[in-house]
Parts: sequence; structure tokens; C-alpha cells
Amino acid sequence: MRPRGAVLADPVLDRMLHSQDEIAERVAELGAAISEDYRGQEVALVTVLRGGLIFLADLCRRVDVPVTLDFMAISSYAGGGGAVRITKDLDDPIEGRHVLVVEDIVDTGLTLHYLLKMLRQRRPATLEVCTLLDKDARRIADLPLRYRGFACPDRFVVGYGLDLGGRFRNLPFIATLKDEVMG
Repeated sequence: MRPRGAVLADPVLDRMLHSQDEIAERVAELGAAISEDYRGQEVALVTVLRGGLIFLADLCRRVDVPVTLDFMAISSYAGGGGAVRITKDLDDPIEGRHVLVVEDIVDTGLTLHYLLKMLRQRRPATLEVCTLLDKDARRIADLPLRYRGFACPDRFVVGYGLDLGGRFRNLPFIATLKDEVMG
């Protein structure tokens, strides 16, 4: 294991922000909290593809109440002033169900705000959010984040599902990129 803050081999990676062990420990803590809060109930875990997939996979194995998994995909309209569209909707209805949206990172919060508004219209019993990374320095939308893994600095990060042009999702840790990569 590389120590936190270690210089990484890929030339675009700067420093490790969270190691594989740190992530695993925090995911276990989040899973325990979710299990306690939903004791005696079933919870529908919903994530937005592709970034949230790895976090969802690890988190659901740390939750010891009945869960179902569902997926959405969202894309931004080019030049649409922040408008988003659903490219893959949920497969299962959520009316009357306890729904937990599992996010890899919450940045400005605009996409999540849109998603929560749309999901509320489907009348779930409860609707909460669990995010691995909370980058609140750039937050525009006021969001109810029930579960937070780590605070995230105002840097571009990759790994553990987060990508740069489709690369780095498979890294077992989270790293920052070198400043010159992002311009």
C-alpha cells in the first residue's frame, strides 16, 4: 500500500488523497450507520452511473438490512446552461419505498438537486443521500446530505470510480491530479 500523500507513478497524478484502506474503513462506518438507521426496513440504494458504481458495490456489502440496487444515468445538455437529461431511468418504482441515493462526489450539487427533485415526485417514503466525497467549496445548491464519507478539497480527483476522460476509475484509491493537467 502506498502511504497517503505519496507521489504516484502516473505522470498526471499528483498525490494520494485517500488510500484503499482509508476508503474501506470509511465505507464500513457508513454501512454501519445506514444499517442502524434503516433497521427493520428495506432500503433502495440508487446510484448514478458510472462514477457511483464502485462505491455502491462496496457500500451495499457493508449494509446489513435488506437492500435493492437500481441505477440511473444522467448527462448534461451541451450548452444547456446546466440542464440535465436522464439517459437511463430506474428500473423499479420507488413510491412508498425508502430510497438512499449513493453518490461518488457532490460538487456544485446542481445535478443532484435536479435528481432529488425528480425522485421526490415519485413519492418515496424517504429520500436521503450518501456521498463518498463532499466538495462543498463549490456548492451552489443547498442539499440534504445525510451521510458523508470525506470532505474533498477543491481539486480534481480520480480513482475509486472517479475519472478523467474515462481513465482512472479502477484505481483502488483516490488521488488528485497535477495542476498543469487541468490547465
